Amino acid sequence: MICPHCAAQLAAKERTGQICSRCDRRFALDPKTHGRGMTDLRIRRIVARATDDGRLKVTVTQLWYLARVSDFAWGPRPAYGVRAVVRWLVALPVAALLFLCVGLVDGVWAALSGTAAVAALGVATFMSRTPARPGGSTVTPDENVFRGLVRGRWTTVYKQLPPGVVDDDPHVRAPRGSVVGRPEAVVLCTDHAVAVFLRANDIPARLKALLVEAEPATAHDALVDVPGRLPVVVLHDASALGALLAPLLRLAHPGRVVVDGGLPVAAVRLRKDAVRRVSPLPPIDAGKLRSVAGLSEKDATWLAEGFWSPLAAVPPRRLEAVVTAAVNRARVARPAAPRATDGFLTWPAETPKPVGDASRTKGTPAA
Repeated sequence: MICPHCAAQLAAKERTGQICSRCDRRFALDPKTHGRGMTDLRIRRIVARATDDGRLKVTVTQLWYLARVSDFAWGPRPAYGVRAVVRWLVALPVAALLFLCVGLVDGVWAALSGTAAVAALGVATFMSRTPARPGGSTVTPDENVFRGLVRGRWTTVYKQLPPGVVDDDPHVRAPRGSVVGRPEAVVLCTDHAVAVFLRANDIPARLKALLVEAEPATAHDALVDVPGRLPVVVLHDASALGALLAPLLRLAHPGRVVVDGGLPVAAVRLRKDAVRRVSPLPPIDAGKLRSVAGLSEKDATWLAEGFWSPLAAVPPRRLEAVVTAAVNRARVARPAAPRATDGFLTWPAETPKPVGDASRTKGTPAA
């Protein structure tokens, strides 16, 4: 690896203890110790690109998604094969009957009966049953590992997070942003990391919008005390709950403008470099997703299998642009004619390329 201080090429024996043998300076990350792609120089490059060379601030969660070196997702697999109790309930009586025939017949028929009996027992013995497998997903490095490196190793060496990165841990006090005097819109955000990103960059104040952070299940209650005349922009993941959120809020708040500014399902389902994850929550019926959220059959089926994609994985510059466009659209929208989600379908290729082979993400069983 290259020393982040003196740019010397260091072999493994020349960087013991994360100390450069050439300049005797300590660095934070070593790919041999902390995993593929985990180097100070690579993290700095990703941060510079994500922050638009210092114009924006990004969260640790956003940095994690941008710094990932691989991600996989696989859908649920149903069980197949015959249960052992069923196999033996069938095989034993059949084998017993065939062995009885061996004693009652002679010659070829006796040999055939004996062979068939042995075959029945053999099939029952060696026939396997594969149990059902739930869907799942992995991101490398693991989120907790990455957070530990950035908040631990990095801050130990450099005394602070990478410049432009803010901590979005729920237990850490997040930036508040400027106070909006007379808001003209409401931004309802269901992702904590994205809410911290918006506040850290003063985007709500710049757009004269009131930022409300809430889980999808409590989004309706979060809007109770918000003036009804203000249009609402809903920011959400590309998930089953996210897809249902804006339509349900329109039903719960008739007469109020509700613009879906979340991440569309098609924008991630069709992109190989998008982050795909699998939810542990019970699946939502695809028919309900089609009828309530107006999704296509493929998008609804994808969500019903448990797949989703985080809003926090959207490149920060693109996220800023789409939120700005959604708020501007909400100001002129009418309740009787809500606008469809758009914008993310034209993502630029801003996700940094991982070290080594390309990041692989699977949206269906074979990111």
